[in-house]
Amino acid sequence: MKHRIVVLGAGYAGAMTAGRLARRLYADDTEITVVNADADFVERVRMHQLATGQDLTRRPLSEVYAGTAVSPRLARVTAVDVDRRTVALTDDNGTDEIAYDTLVYALGSVAADHGVPGVAEHACDVAGRPSALRLRDRLANLAAGGTVLVVGGGLTGLEAVTEIAEARPDLDVALAARGGLGDWLNGRAQQHLRGVCDRLGITVHEHADIARVEAAGAVTSDDRQIPAQVTVWTTGFAVHPIAAATTLAVAQTGQIIVDPTMRSVSHPEVYAVGDAAIAAGPGGKPLRMSCASGIPMAWQAADAIAARLTGRAKFPKAPLRYVNQCISLGRRDGIIQYVTADDRARGAQLTGKLAARYKEFVCAGAAWSISHPLLYPVRRHRVVPTRTEIHAAAS
Repeated sequence: MKHRIVVLGAGYAGAMTAGRLARRLYADDTEITVVNADADFVERVRMHQLATGQDLTRRPLSEVYAGTAVSPRLARVTAVDVDRRTVALTDDNGTDEIAYDTLVYALGSVAADHGVPGVAEHACDVAGRPSALRLRDRLANLAAGGTVLVVGGGLTGLEAVTEIAEARPDLDVALAARGGLGDWLNGRAQQHLRGVCDRLGITVHEHADIARVEAAGAVTSDDRQIPAQVTVWTTGFAVHPIAAATTLAVAQTGQIIVDPTMRSVSHPEVYAVGDAAIAAGPGGKPLRMSCASGIPMAWQAADAIAARLTGRAKFPKAPLRYVNQCISLGRRDGIIQYVTADDRARGAQLTGKLAARYKEFVCAGAAWSISHPLLYPVRRHRVVPTRTEIHAAAS
């Protein structure tokens, strides 16, 4: 019997896990299925580029996994039964159910509205390709002098607002940040960020707590009106509710609680990676939702699964730590903020055109690694059947 591995989600973490497993295990021992709602691997870190009208390279999963034992399945996950070890799906042909021996849960996250009234009705986001394309249409239909407000002063917000302002200098672009502008960066990086916002003509509203979003803009908690024909919501991410509806142990965020190998603490046949999991980094601090977290988590999970299935006690340990934060500020500027292992800003930074090239190299490298999940050839190992699997095969 082949060991059935089902990977839910083909973002950075899910796609990497599947590809890495395929290169560590023999194809005639395993059946690896990747379930994804999109036929392509989507570079989520480039959604602000897509929203501003740039054409991105399409990466069909059928091409990503060509020549491997991975089978992409185009479908939407509607439920997971971890007690029966089944996944409920919906596709163009209706509903279906598939079974697994090992599950990798990597359904990622969506834009979080934090319960703020009007976000769902009036705001756009860049959390995925469909939403980025909707924003693209909204921006394309804005005439010169139109107003755009980006809510959220984190990495996504900074990249979105600078990309929009650079691509459409004819628009009146503003940013609303709950805290100070880039207040988690070191002093020099903050100074550079302010200079870029000034150069691009971005109006910055600092310490602006948005209480509601309306068709004509946003309203702060102290009743200030910020006009906008298009509001872009970038205040963080929330996980899909599917995991919380199961008997898996999850945190208050709905993320699956995992051990250092990315294995569920409640269901040993389930692993979780990327935004869907809550894993401890240096000092026990939870890893943040990001590509920088998701890819190392995928390495860790894939290598741990391969070691378990092949009866090996030892396997490589992925470095679950941070080195820098890469921020694109349009196509020709950026900030590389060097950080401690637990993601706190250090005194060193890189800015300007060189930082923009650095960030582009990181993004291109992350996409390239999905099709090349191992930097060097490794020896494949045979799956060692468990007693349960041997008994099932005999019966």
